[in-house]
Amino acid sequence: MEKSDQITNLAKDIFPGSNNGNPTSDLIMSKAVGSKIWDIDGNEYIDYLLGSGPMVIGHSHPKVVEAVSKQLSSGSTFFALNELSIRLGQEIIDAVPCAEQIRYVTSGTEATLYAMRAVRAFTGKEKILKFEGGYHGMHDYSLMSLMPRSEVEYPIASIDSSGIPEAIKNEMLIAPFNDFETTEDIIKKNKEEIAGVIIEPFQRVIKPKPGFLESVRKITNKYNIPLIFDEIVTGFRFGYGGAQEYYNVVPDLCTLGKIVAGGYPLAAIVGKKNLMEVFNQKSDTISPPLVQIGTLSGNPISSAAGLATLDVLKAENPYEKLFETGNFLQSTLREIFNRHEIPAQVVGEGPVFDVYFCSNEISNYRDTMGADKSILNSLNSNLIEAGIFKGDTKYYVSTVHDSFDVEKTVSAFEVAVAKLKEQHDI
Repeated sequence: MEKSDQITNLAKDIFPGSNNGNPTSDLIMSKAVGSKIWDIDGNEYIDYLLGSGPMVIGHSHPKVVEAVSKQLSSGSTFFALNELSIRLGQEIIDAVPCAEQIRYVTSGTEATLYAMRAVRAFTGKEKILKFEGGYHGMHDYSLMSLMPRSEVEYPIASIDSSGIPEAIKNEMLIAPFNDFETTEDIIKKNKEEIAGVIIEPFQRVIKPKPGFLESVRKITNKYNIPLIFDEIVTGFRFGYGGAQEYYNVVPDLCTLGKIVAGGYPLAAIVGKKNLMEVFNQKSDTISPPLVQIGTLSGNPISSAAGLATLDVLKAENPYEKLFETGNFLQSTLREIFNRHEIPAQVVGEGPVFDVYFCSNEISNYRDTMGADKSILNSLNSNLIEAGIFKGDTKYYVSTVHDSFDVEKTVSAFEVAVAKLKEQHDI
């Protein structure tokens, strides 16, 4: 414990808020293999955080380790084209329905920022419509109405972080997810100014209602407004072709990250060739050109990890099992809450889900605002004590969570939920 205390105290000294900004527990992790993760004291946990999603085939997968190790001795970054990034790009284009060309960046935040910039360059317009509660990274435009604390009249944006210029509000239009009538009204009234619409097809853990994505696609086509799917989370998780394959709705542009790099720093913008042409700095069709440069964009280490991960997913086609595991955990958790008479909503698709402690159904961000976060925090703490590691929000399911993991998780659910009755007046 002496070493653990020393490291913990050091973290408190060097990090504002004692952490690096990522909203997880105070545990300090030291190792992860397969579906397990260990803290610095040697305690083992079944991992449902999975590095915030990238490790869909588990931590330290032998094929990923082998691919990365092989490349390490040949160089970690070149700031130039390399074969691995080209081959990864071709694999992504072959897999993702909307993808005809690709550009690499390092993070999901960069990807969505550049996707928004691309549609502005393409259309010559400036406003972007996003959906309230939708997460598109940490840039200024994304942090409009990501987690507003009060209801603001649509389509007015609210600023969710200090340090963002007030003027950014005027460049964003906000619509409610799963409410096409309101969305349609906003688009019709602002169609001459909208450069693009960006949406998580599966918003955080909220499913799209039947017909919602199709209707958004139809109206954006009608007014020639580019549609961007943010598939940083859902890409290669809901299917090899992502959420656009799973929901059978194809956007114009798509952002990818997490799984596509196998846990290493890489993300991408993919889309239709005519739109992606705005990234061609040699073209004279746009003046000034859209500039996109990144020191680590498409670096060979990340590309090697991404290729190895996609090779495993393509060969094993584990998506049926992934959904079965996640759906079983969700149904079991619902049954436990019902048995204990605790009002809770278990929301999501098989591979990604979470819990809201409220009685109302969840179909958009405002439905979540009344949920009791203190009970959720208690549940998360109880689960950690029972050997289950997850973030503040979301359970990510991997292909390597086996029957033993599921059995232990169900037992942990039983213990953790029972404790809530003692901790809260429910």
